[in-house]
Formats: sequence, structure tokens, C-alpha cells
Amino acid sequence: MNDDRIAAPLAQALADKGYAALTPVQEAVLGDGPAGRDLLVSAQTGSGKTVAFGLAIAPEVLGNQSQLLYAEKPLALIVAPTRELALQVRREFEWLYGPAGVHLASCVGGMDQRTERRALERGAHVVVGTPGRLRDHIERGSLDLSALKAVVLDEADEMLDMGFQEDLEFILAGAPPERRTLMFSATVPKAIEALASSYQTNALRIVAKGEAKQHVDIEYRALNVATRDREHAIFNVLRFYEAPTAIVFCKTRANVSHLMARMGNRGFQVVALSGELSQQERTHALQALRDGRARVCIATDVAARGIDLPGLELVIHADLPSNSEVLLHRSGRTGRAGSKGVSCLIVTPPDFRKAQRLLSGAKVVADWAKAPDADEVQAKDDMRILEHPTLAADAGDEAGMAEALLGRFGADRVAAAFVRLWRDGRSAPEELSDTATPARDAAPPRERAAFGAAVWFSLSVGHEGRAEARWLLPKLCDAGGITKDAIGAIRVQTTETFVQIAEADAGKFRDGMEIEAGLTLRRLPGEPVLDRGPRPAPAPRAPRAEPRTPRPAPVEAAESAAPRPAKAPYQPKPPRIVEEAEAARAPAPEAPKKPRWSPDDRVERPSIPRPPKSAGFRSHGGGGKSEGFKSHGGKPAGGSDGGRYASPKPASSDTPRPARAKPAAADGARPARAAGAKPAWGKPAGDRPAGAKPAWAKPAGDRPTGGKPTGGKPTGGKPAWAKPAGDKPAGAKPFRAKPAGAKPFGAKPRAPKPVTDARDTSQRFVPPKKPKG
Repeated sequence: MNDDRIAAPLAQALADKGYAALTPVQEAVLGDGPAGRDLLVSAQTGSGKTVAFGLAIAPEVLGNQSQLLYAEKPLALIVAPTRELALQVRREFEWLYGPAGVHLASCVGGMDQRTERRALERGAHVVVGTPGRLRDHIERGSLDLSALKAVVLDEADEMLDMGFQEDLEFILAGAPPERRTLMFSATVPKAIEALASSYQTNALRIVAKGEAKQHVDIEYRALNVATRDREHAIFNVLRFYEAPTAIVFCKTRANVSHLMARMGNRGFQVVALSGELSQQERTHALQALRDGRARVCIATDVAARGIDLPGLELVIHADLPSNSEVLLHRSGRTGRAGSKGVSCLIVTPPDFRKAQRLLSGAKVVADWAKAPDADEVQAKDDMRILEHPTLAADAGDEAGMAEALLGRFGADRVAAAFVRLWRDGRSAPEELSDTATPARDAAPPRERAAFGAAVWFSLSVGHEGRAEARWLLPKLCDAGGITKDAIGAIRVQTTETFVQIAEADAGKFRDGMEIEAGLTLRRLPGEPVLDRGPRPAPAPRAPRAEPRTPRPAPVEAAESAAPRPAKAPYQPKPPRIVEEAEAARAPAPEAPKKPRWSPDDRVERPSIPRPPKSAGFRSHGGGGKSEGFKSHGGKPAGGSDGGRYASPKPASSDTPRPARAKPAAADGARPARAAGAKPAWGKPAGDRPAGAKPAWAKPAGDRPTGGKPTGGKPTGGKPAWAKPAGDKPAGAKPFRAKPAGAKPFGAKPRAPKPVTDARDTSQRFVPPKKPKG
């Protein structure tokens, strides 16, 4: 390409790429006016904007040199909103600036940051990246913008809409103030143009030719479907057009995942492109589309912004876009570089008005039609079979096999098998329900006369009675047995309401008919004269159950300005139920609360006398000793303890021990033990005088020197059977802490006896408790 305005290395690259002429936007940035100035450029998607700003910043990158050497710091910075667009820009710059020896570096999210840092350290003339990752490199010190001469914001409106304004301000603040700032986008609304003024100085606004006729190579089709047939319509549209590559747009990631699962089950070769995927997954998805391994891409608006897919002929808007600019950006993925494309909007009945507003705002005209049904898809498939180029080609190496098939199965069977094989690799078309096609233009508002012949009625309630059309409509329908279509205008006035009822149904309402208590219907001879005065403020609502009574008119302005009389003091209403009923329901007077306790209020409680000692139980150690209790803490007198206690055993071990008597139920005397039972530890109960110390206690005369007196345990002292104080070392554990039921050291083993009392877990006989009385 021979053009004096383009540097020689770049002209050579364009010629090698097959460029015979520049596009309108590329011609616009190479004029004399834009040279060295900030630019705000809007051009049709797919019109060559990437090459356009590549040519625009060539003087700042190349200067007067045709071949660049090592770059210590970057000279140009390209900022793109998405990873895919940034990588796509880098690929375009590689072939455009390759002959000039320009080194490129990319900084995008999801990639290895260490690799990017090494590329920046080796030196890069042009850096391409996303706002977040570029700011990260600047903060870490790996990206120096002090030598920057040009900054390009690609898809600038999208970056500002996506919330990158803070990152962009940070990046531009680190660049020299004398730099050039170029903003490129498919659309530049007034709000974006106002924001761009803060980033640029004396910017030149360039509108490429053809922006007023956006997307002339794209056919817009609005397909109205029932809400339940939305997904089936998408499947049929894909089957009807059979595009080599198609893209389906959804609003959210959840919709992308759901639709991908549904289409994968139907046999479509589909990939997803959304923000929740990693960079590696997104790269693989795009590569599958470019290689032909996948034919359908389901994506969100942000993820698909600016991507260029070869052979993309169909765009489906599964979810309608939020505004007209997004509609143009979505549709701009097809119809690029002069090729044709189709953009289909899936419109459900609730979205009719929204679709019309979107198309009107985008200044495009769409053909409204029904979504292709199963018969139309099948007919399209049959046409493709008949027009398939393989059938028109001459038989080559397959001639022998073709003759063998025809000779063995016949032409009919071979043709039928071919059709079945064709259809087996495609999903079956879906049956769709019939829906009415909406009008292309929005219907004008219905005039009052369009209601037809009608009769006017008056209702005896208005604004002062809190009348509303939504409250009166169901009451009129119930009173006359009509539908709401038979009721025309409802005009609520100050004290009455006028209602228009179709003439055919007016006979169901008689003059003076009472709709409900306080609401009367009166027939009028003609159309009433409506009161156009100011509407008074509505009074506070009363319960619906009470009849609606007219309220007095509001006070005049002069009266409202006068001071209000003093409000009378509140007088309680007399009780409706008095005397006994009220007294029965009256709460009892609250008792005075108990004052908080303090140590000074402590009261000495009288001592409680101990209960008399009962026979038949043994003491469980410590405290007073009840006769008959077995001590679990002390040591029995009949055991051997190494000389600490004297044993009352007989002198000869051959002499049998005396038997203990059983207690009598009448007089409470201690019973004698059965033959062979445990020997008595002391004297028999009958030989002990009343009130004496228990028989099993050690005699006073045998107590070692320093022991306690015989009179039992003093108040607060140790039990009589405890170890003498003089024999226990200081801090030692008391002897009674020995586990219950343990055998004394050296004691003769005895056979276990049955347990008759659940409170005693030892294997020794315990007499029953003495009955009371």
C-alpha cells in the first residue's frame, strides 16, 4: 500500500495483510487535523478501529525511525476492558508493528504476573492490558509510565460503565501530562462524552462515516414467542440458520450456565464465556470456536465485548439488552468487514414494549415474525440436503463403493440412509405454541370515543369519601354482574364519582340502586360536566366495614390561618363493664420487692437437733455416728492395721466368733446374726446400756495416749474412729479418704454376701431399716 501518511513498515504490513484501501475510520485519523491531538472517535463495530488507532499513534511510537531498538520504558499504552479484547489488540499490533521491530507486552488478569514482569523488564515499546492489572504493575513498580507519549482507551464507554473510572484515573495520573489520549468506541453517548472531557484536552470529535446507518450488513429479526417456549425458540433458530459460528447473549452467569447445560444435552457443540471462568478456560473456549470444534458460544455482555470470531453469522439475544448501545455492541459481533449477519431478538409478551424501545433507540428496523417451528426447520434441512455440494460432485475413489451399495441395497434405501445419517447428528426441532405477532409501532393511546356507546352514572361518593377507581371497579362489576371491559371512564370528583358503562350493559343498573350501605348509583341523562378545580386533600381512612358518610368540606385558607382553640384535656371513656367483672380482671397489687441482701443482714439460724440414732444402719463416715451404719471412711475394729488399733478378736483364732442377734421389729433391739454370718465387731446389742457408745467403737482404755475422749466426736472435731492427730504427718491425706469397700491390710478374706440395700454398693450384708413408729 502506497500512502505517504503511513510509515513504511506499517504500509508494508498492511500490504502483506491484503489491505487494498483504508476504511473510513482509518482515513479519518490520518488527516491533518487529528495529528498530535487528543481524539474521541466513534465508529461502527468491525470497521477497523484497532488498526485505526494503531496508525494514529505511529508518530509517537516510531518517531523518525523505521526500525526500533531496545526500549527502556514504554512509549504507548493500550487499555481495554476485557482480557479477550486486550489479547486481540496485541495480536493485531503484532502483525501491524512487526516489520518495525516493536516489542509488545501484555498485562491482563488471569495470567502469570511474573511472566509479565519479566517481559516489562526486557523492554517493551507498547503495553496492552486491562485496567486492574495495569494498576497492579504500577503500584509494584514494574511498570514505569514516565516516558509515555500516547494512551489509547479502547471501548472507552464500556470501561466507564464497568466501574473502571478509578483505575483509569490512577493510570492517567501516572502518565506525563503532555501525552496524547485517544478514546475509541462503537458508540459515544452524551454522558460518556462529558466524562471523556476530564481525561482529554481540546479533543477532536470524529464520527466515522456510516455511523448514522449502523449495521447495514446485519439483518435484524424480532421473534415473538410464548414465555414457556423461549429456550425451544433458541434451539429452533440455531437449527434454522445452521451458522458456522453463532453467539447467544445472556444477562447473567447463571443464565449462561443453565442454557449451556440445556444445549449440551441437545447435542449442540457449545462453549461458555463468562466472568466466572479462568483465563485458561476462556482462551480454550475461543480457540475451540476458531478451530471449528465448537459452533455456539453462550456469553455475557462483558465477556464478549470486542471479541472477533471468524465466520460469526448469527447473534441471538436470549435476554434482551439493557439499552440500545448494548444492542448495537452485541449485534456488532456479526456483519464485520462487509460480511452479512443476522441478529435475532427473542421477545416474550412481557417484553414487547421494551424490544420496540430498544430498536427505536438504536435506529434500526427489525422484521417482526414468529420463531421458526418444527416444520420450518425440517423444510430448511431438506433444502440443505438437496443443495449439498457433495451430491453435485462427481464420483471419485468412492465410485466402487457407491456401485456396491446401489447393487446390494438399491437407490431408495441408500438415499434414505443418507437422510437418516444427516438428521442423526442434529437435534430434533421443537414444537412451539402459536402467539400473535405484535405491531411494529407502538399503538397510540386509546381515545375516549373509542369506547363506543355508553351511559353515564353518578355514585354518591367522591374524594371526600376516599373514593378510588380501583375500589369502585370490583363493586360495580359485582353489583351488575358485568366484566371490567363493560366499564369505561371513572371520574372521581369532590363529592361524587361519574362512571361510564357500555350501553349494552347499562340496563343491569337501575336508577337509585344502592351498591352498598352509603353508596348509591344514579343514572344521568347525558355526559356530565366534570369539575376541573383543585382536588382537596384526602381525609384519613376509616375501616371499610363502616358506611361511607360524606365529610364536611375543608376549611378555607383564611380560616386555616386563624389560631386553633386550645385542645380539651383528655377524658377517659367510662368503662363498659364494671364492678365484679372489672374487679375479677383487675391485676392484684404487686408485692413490694425484697431489698437486696447484704452481709449486715445476716441472721444466725437456730441449730437443728440431730435425729435419734436408728438401729439397722451404719455411718458412712464423718459427722455423728448413727448406730447400725457401716463406716466407709474408717477402719473396722476387727481388721489388722499394723498395730495402730487393738482388735477385739478372741485370743485364739480357733475359737468361733459369737453370733450377732438380728433386730426385732417390735422393740428395735439389735438382731443376732445368722450362723456363719459376719461376726459382731463389739459387744452384743443386748449387753450395751441405753445411750452408750456403739459396740464397735474402741474402748476408752485401749485408746493410745493422746487420743480423743470416749464421749464421741466433739463439735467440729474428727470422728472417734479417726487416726490420732499425733500419728498423722502434716499435710497428709486423712485416712478416711480410702475408697469404700477396700479391705484392711492383713484382714482375712471373707465370702461376699448379697446386697439388700441399693444404697450400699459393697458386697456385705446390711440389715434392713427399722420401720417408723
